[in-house]
Amino acid sequence: MAGNIHAVWEEASRRLRDLLNADTYNRWIASIVPLRMDESCCWLGVSNEMFSEWLANHYLDIISRNLQEVTGKAHKVVFESGHERALPVSGGGEAAAKPVPAPASEEKERGDSEPSPYNRRFTFDTFVVGENNKFTHAACCAVAKMPGKAYNPLFIHGGTGLGKTHLLQAIAQDVLARKKRSRIEYLSSEEFANNFIDALRDRALPKFRQHFRNADILLIDDVHFFTGKEQLQEEFFHTFNALYNAHKQIVLASDRPPHEIGGLEKRLVSRFEWGLTMEIQPPDLETRVAILSKKQADHAIRVDEETLFFIAGHIKSNIRRLEGALIRLVSHSSVTGTPITRELAEKLLQPMLDEEAGNFLSIERIQRLVAEFYDVRLADMTSQRRPANIAFPRQVAMFLCRKLTDNSSPTIGEAFNRNHATILHAASTVEKRLETDSELRQAISVLERKLRN
Repeated sequence: MAGNIHAVWEEASRRLRDLLNADTYNRWIASIVPLRMDESCCWLGVSNEMFSEWLANHYLDIISRNLQEVTGKAHKVVFESGHERALPVSGGGEAAAKPVPAPASEEKERGDSEPSPYNRRFTFDTFVVGENNKFTHAACCAVAKMPGKAYNPLFIHGGTGLGKTHLLQAIAQDVLARKKRSRIEYLSSEEFANNFIDALRDRALPKFRQHFRNADILLIDDVHFFTGKEQLQEEFFHTFNALYNAHKQIVLASDRPPHEIGGLEKRLVSRFEWGLTMEIQPPDLETRVAILSKKQADHAIRVDEETLFFIAGHIKSNIRRLEGALIRLVSHSSVTGTPITRELAEKLLQPMLDEEAGNFLSIERIQRLVAEFYDVRLADMTSQRRPANIAFPRQVAMFLCRKLTDNSSPTIGEAFNRNHATILHAASTVEKRLETDSELRQAISVLERKLRN
């Protein structure tokens, strides 16, 4: 039993169920996903960082103690965010972590009792539609009803935490609810890359190609991570062509539109734009309130309308942070028995609100504004092109990122497809020119004013 994480966790969670009251167990323990374990460490999956932090602060000792009782030795417990206990779309029991795709020759038809790779909450019914996303939502619904016919490919782009992953999984679950035997491949670009690397290492490229090119629907998240990976792009180019020519549906998601993804081959950009490209904008206040109202239905504790408007009015960047704020308030109320008020929300969420205010001025926003100001493409901010009319605006953007955000030079460099030394050089170059160039000083002043408004 010591090496079987699922058997170990089944016994440990049974013991925890006996030790904890039902509300505490159901709220904090029941949704934990057993991932893996070795001789010294045990990894448990949780839904988000807030959940991980709360478990580490309040239940780590009791979880560790029960695992030790089951295995007979002490293990370091690590909580890993991004996992949900999902249910199969049609009937069935609970599932653990998302399975890695098996080679086509080893595949079986997925039965009701086998795991689903999807978050059961990511459906069209649970997606809150507002002005910021209604057309994208409608396009996804159309694709789910008529795969390969409505819009192919469908390319969805928008910032982090705005619902792209939700919509991709909603398409998959909607299709499976009506046609259970559909062959759907849903994964991130990183997972696709890892599978490709494994296939190269194991000399199993034919199986890899058969697996993905025989899919009825291919959904790839975060395709901007294909940038700079030439061999991977070559492989995906042929996979794309095979599926498209077979009239199979392709849905892609990214943090930016195809033509703004630096380091992506032109022929891939062209194919990504063959179908329909849709953008998801950050939600407006009314939509944020609606999202919070719908999310709180998952909890027994209710939050009054004034507090919901307070949260929605101060957390604007993305939906994940809204959910995190709500979880923090509900968790505190559940443990302490304190009713949630606007004053309590302001006190408990202050660090998050401060961080939100700082994070709202993102690197992407600076890149976009500088590109507009100097009349260059946003893609030029991350491209390798070096004409002076592009290189200097790029340096200005790097300078402003260094000055106005708390991001490190390596983080800024990654956003510009450069190393940290290039960022430092750019900032130094702009600073020196500011000493003698009055027009540049005026331009920087205008840009800072626009960024702070």
